[in-house]
Amino acid sequence: MQDSRVIMDESAIRRALTRIAHEIVEKNKGIDGCVLIGIRTRGVYLAHRVAELILAIEGHPVAVCELDITQYRDDRAGTKDESKDVQDTELQYVVNNKRIILFDDVLYTGRTIRAAMDALMDQGRPQSIQLAVLVDRGHRELPIRPDYIGKNVPTSRHEQIVVSLTEIDKGDCVTIIHPAESEE
Repeated sequence: MQDSRVIMDESAIRRALTRIAHEIVEKNKGIDGCVLIGIRTRGVYLAHRVAELILAIEGHPVAVCELDITQYRDDRAGTKDESKDVQDTELQYVVNNKRIILFDDVLYTGRTIRAAMDALMDQGRPQSIQLAVLVDRGHRELPIRPDYIGKNVPTSRHEQIVVSLTEIDKGDCVTIIHPAESEE
């Protein structure tokens, strides 16, 4: 039996994304030269939501793309197909000399972000890469630090963080799942 608790509801997620949107505009002194790139799946929806907020703030749209890092993951044996051409012409166009703001739902070990940076670098040479996450749960295995954080949630390695978004789930919330005593 597992114990779970909602740590961010719909309004908390909305407030966090609004804050992130304002921080992105402030840090980059506007949005010129910026591209929001969401890591598939939930990072894509977060990037689109922040793009809508930035449009409301700045009055100008910001480009949004999605990134599939499946071939770059190091935790799935045999997923990287060296013979497959991974060049994406849309991403090549938007990556070169741009300030990339990479979006993911949960930052944990940092390996997903490393894979995303590898994928981006295969597409071109960005001016910079910034990282935005809805939840930073700690336990980094790589020297990766987010620039924009919705919420810091200290966790144990046994706990799970589950992000649900309306676009693909039944609603917006972030839940922490604690394993039952007998499962530890």
